[in-house]
Amino acid sequence: MKRLYLIRHAKSSWEEPDGSDMDRPLLEKGIKRTMKVIRFLKEHAVTVDLMISSPAMRALQTAIIVAKGIGYPEDEIRVERKIYDGYYDRILDLIYATANEVNSLMIFGHNPTITHLANLFLHPGVDPLPTTGTICISFDTEKWESIPSVEPVNEFIVFPKMLP
Repeated sequence: MKRLYLIRHAKSSWEEPDGSDMDRPLLEKGIKRTMKVIRFLKEHAVTVDLMISSPAMRALQTAIIVAKGIGYPEDEIRVERKIYDGYYDRILDLIYATANEVNSLMIFGHNPTITHLANLFLHPGVDPLPTTGTICISFDTEKWESIPSVEPVNEFIVFPKMLP
């Protein structure tokens, strides 16, 4: 069984319009909302074998907060430029190439790409995935490269606004 978690980064700042998109930090509101999602993940005993994040500050900060919250070693978060570049097929390549010893994979990315990726597996889909929106999809297979030929199961979709 393979589990794929897709998480859109937390709410970030637009305060410096001339600043680099790559360097936009999280807002305090985004951190607080992420804590709600972490509580949900802990209540559902979520564990992760591998976390992969976009290199953008807002995505990596979200990944670090979630890692700390669920007990994943933050120094083992893998950073992949392909997640930032905006093409869901590049993220699919990362997923398919994941070592089969990894049973649970969590990816931190951006819209619209992360929503498009999720909607490849969700029927009906979600539009759009809000900040810190988290989706868990499972696949009854032992190989990541086999997930396109397996019926995906929507384990949960959770948004901070859904949580107390």
